Amino acid sequence: MFAITGASGQLGRLVITQLLKTVPASQIVAIVRTPSSVADLAAQGVQVRQADYNQADAVQAALQGVQRLLLISSSEIGQREAQHRNVIQAAKAAGVQLIAYTSLLHADSTPLALAKEHLATEQMLRDSAIPHAVLRNGWYTENYLASLATALQHGAVLGAAGAGRISSASREDYATAAAIVLKAADAAGKVLELAGDDSYSLSELAAEISAQSGKTVQYQDMPTAAYQAALESFGLPAGFAALLADSDEGASKGGLFDDSRTLSQLIGRATTPFQTSLKQALTALPAA
Repeated sequence: MFAITGASGQLGRLVITQLLKTVPASQIVAIVRTPSSVADLAAQGVQVRQADYNQADAVQAALQGVQRLLLISSSEIGQREAQHRNVIQAAKAAGVQLIAYTSLLHADSTPLALAKEHLATEQMLRDSAIPHAVLRNGWYTENYLASLATALQHGAVLGAAGAGRISSASREDYATAAAIVLKAADAAGKVLELAGDDSYSLSELAAEISAQSGKTVQYQDMPTAAYQAALESFGLPAGFAALLADSDEGASKGGLFDDSRTLSQLIGRATTPFQTSLKQALTALPAA
């Protein structure tokens, strides 16, 4: 039986969609905080079990009968270490035979501060003695496309990445990889650096937005502190704004670049070009 934590999130849902192609719905467990958020999955026969990363006992109960677990990293920055410890300890007590964990690209060498909690989790997995695989995911292309409407409105992509190159892939690419690893007989012990086949700078992203939208959009590079302040002015919480600004600074130092093509080799096809993801995002925008 397979289980996915954070199954109501965008990545979790995509992983379940991939698993459903080859795994009976009854053998998939969606672990969520709010069961009603995945009523559609329950209607397909997926087992829905309620648990929160903060509730070790509930997680252990939700993992009963589960052999393989995808631990999708918590979205609560600063609380991940304790939350992931709860899940790992619960998995050990429940007899889970494999954990696949979504970490960060080059977590052991990246300049991104985001790596700290991921590295701590990777160490917990080693200490647990549970067979595990580490999926060191690069940036999702959607991370940048989330602000597409704002970029079009103001004619600018803001950032602090300089000329740093970003090897992003679509969320669906990473979900496909996670489903493959979760089912693989030889997954245990692997640390996979996963990123897009091709890379781009934010200047190139802005140019592509201009080309596809017909509106002039330019990249405005800013000092990290100024970029963080701009994000906060847009209504982002200070901690999250600081994280995004630091990640952009890390990108300027090569922290989001990888040319190993490990992801495309794993999923058996090329990763989704950022141009394709951009086209889909533009199509999804409400008509002006």
